[in-house]
Amino acid sequence: MKEFFKVNDLEQVFAYLELFPRVEAETVSLSDAPGRVLASDIVSREDLPEFRRATMDGYAVRAASTFGASEANPAYLTVRGTVAMGETPSFSVGYGEAARISTGGMLPEGADGVLMIEHAGTIDAGTIEAYQSIAPGHNIIEKGEDFCRGQTVLSRGRRLRSPGTGLLAALGRTSVSVYKRPAIGILSTGDEIAPVDQVPPAGKIRDINAHSISALIRAAGGETEMFDPVPDDPMRIRDALERGLASADVVVLSGGSSVGERDHMLNVVASLSDAVVHAHGIAISPGKPTLIASVQGKPVFGLPGHPVSALVVAQVFLAPFLGYLQGQELKQTPSGMRVSAELTDSIHSAQGREEYVRVKLEQSQGRLTARPVFGKSGMLSTLVKADGFVVLPIHAEGLPAGETVEVVIF
Repeated sequence: MKEFFKVNDLEQVFAYLELFPRVEAETVSLSDAPGRVLASDIVSREDLPEFRRATMDGYAVRAASTFGASEANPAYLTVRGTVAMGETPSFSVGYGEAARISTGGMLPEGADGVLMIEHAGTIDAGTIEAYQSIAPGHNIIEKGEDFCRGQTVLSRGRRLRSPGTGLLAALGRTSVSVYKRPAIGILSTGDEIAPVDQVPPAGKIRDINAHSISALIRAAGGETEMFDPVPDDPMRIRDALERGLASADVVVLSGGSSVGERDHMLNVVASLSDAVVHAHGIAISPGKPTLIASVQGKPVFGLPGHPVSALVVAQVFLAPFLGYLQGQELKQTPSGMRVSAELTDSIHSAQGREEYVRVKLEQSQGRLTARPVFGKSGMLSTLVKADGFVVLPIHAEGLPAGETVEVVIF
């Protein structure tokens, strides 16, 4: 007789996940780096900017020349010339002098501030009047003020977005060391599962989980390989699992993780050489019959067969774990953006498990609200209609209507 699973709390599960090593690093071109996680600190080899530069269109001046200037009592300055963009000025600016300059231009020697063009008037071709007093450093960026030589500008474990990519370009980096994208093998099991390109006969359903989980994995930075669905046959499941382990860094199975007569996943995984079952059963809802194991040193996730449960568990555990494999801190919270919203209806919960309640976000009278999406277990409509979910802590009995909640976006 098959044993019922022993339920683990979330802290135990995340502790197990931290036992796995991260993937190796590789060097990629700057154009291929966005979305990847840095495998080493980026230290600036130069000052940025490398020269004093203007942040406004106007006149580069020695600030002391404008002290006391106002519209009623302007300061008169001699224009020494114009600073062309991208060029080093061939002249200096002294007391009582100015130079025309554009945003980003290099300040001439002697200038320590920029008078905005709106605060100056032209007297003739060689003279202006200043209507405002400025202080040294006004409307300029000093050499090395943004980043200085030897400074760590981006830290290992940071996922590279467009601003960081631009910074690397500014520093002349054409390549960067990043963690490899983990390869994830995805396998759906069950006599009822049919390929998506077939019209399923009576009693069968198309392979939903492989595609929804694959989409989540790719969003988390992983690469996926989807295997053909396997029926509830221990030998065929074992063969498919071994093929997955041979080619992937992580194997994700769905279906067969519960305690039914045909739920073979636990026995198959445990029968493999060098297999350690870390958790079979987690104190969450949905997704209680989740399996997490190590086989030949590689992580194996056994997700429930219900599409709703499988996707929620993947967002709560698998997505943060993929970030960890790529060098990020393993956060014990579901992946995804978060927004605050007002709960429209009360939510009830049983103590002893962390619960994830799907909600739909709506605008109502100028405020963002979260409306619970209720439905029977396994109904895809509860996922499609929902924008995210609210986490009910393990010891909570529920949340009242009107409560401000944090919604984790799918």
